[in-house]
Amino acid sequence: MSPNRAASLGILVGLAVLFLKLAAAYWSGSVAVFSDALETVVNVATALLAAWAVHYAARPADATHPFGHTKAEYLAAVVEGVLIVLAAGAILWRALGRFLHPAGVEALFPTSLLLLIATLLNGAWGLYLLRLGRRARSAVLTAEAWHLLTDLFTTLGVLFGLWLARALNAWWLDPLMGVLIAAWVVAVGVRLLGRSLGGLLDAALDPEDQAAIEGAVAEAMAGAIEVHDLRTRRAGSRAFVELHLVVPAGMTVEEAHAIADRIETAVQRVYPGAEVTVHVEPEGEAQHRGIRPARNHPPGRAR
Repeated sequence: MSPNRAASLGILVGLAVLFLKLAAAYWSGSVAVFSDALETVVNVATALLAAWAVHYAARPADATHPFGHTKAEYLAAVVEGVLIVLAAGAILWRALGRFLHPAGVEALFPTSLLLLIATLLNGAWGLYLLRLGRRARSAVLTAEAWHLLTDLFTTLGVLFGLWLARALNAWWLDPLMGVLIAAWVVAVGVRLLGRSLGGLLDAALDPEDQAAIEGAVAEAMAGAIEVHDLRTRRAGSRAFVELHLVVPAGMTVEEAHAIADRIETAVQRVYPGAEVTVHVEPEGEAQHRGIRPARNHPPGRAR
């Protein structure tokens, strides 16, 4: 399934889960179930954002956006993080009110059944989105997946709290569970905001990807002297790699270009779709640091 189609289908999944949880909240009168349903409202809103972001990010580069539109995914993920934190505030407000006016929970069995169905739907869709988001390197799909999986655990926590409250006849556990859910949601929202803002601020690729790119460069640069000032950044599903390639003074432009082409191909092999920019420098610019050829070819003619 394409990221575009998955993002659109996510709206329908979110609406189905929201309907189940709102019905459970109406029948039960539980503040914890209401809190869980309120978080699902955020899920629907973020599914709409994800659908827009994936569609917009897929647009090709143009005159006003020469590097493409992929950062739209990070923008959507930042908005999602803000909505999650706001939802946590609303949950906390409702929970504190119930502490002041405690009440029992009605229709526990049908409420539990509805929440279990919602949990299974959220869990299956969240795991699928996580795999798809990682494969497509989509920040917004991965963010949505983690949000859904977080929602799964909060719903299970709500169920546990309701049954424990009934067993102990301690209905103050219901708003307490709402407070715990609010704290958990805040943690998820702050983490998501941090990762998304890092993308907007041109954070480097993950250390694993960085190491793979450096290894690919070392294997492909035979005939050159060194590579230094290798920099990476990610914009949505795309990556940008810039590096300085130092070649012997007597090497022709054609030979240096062949090495640069090999490096570009090698980087794209370990990170498909990466945009690679190679700045060729003469031997006098060598800094004697950075990446050296992995093979024992003497600097000179490209092999």
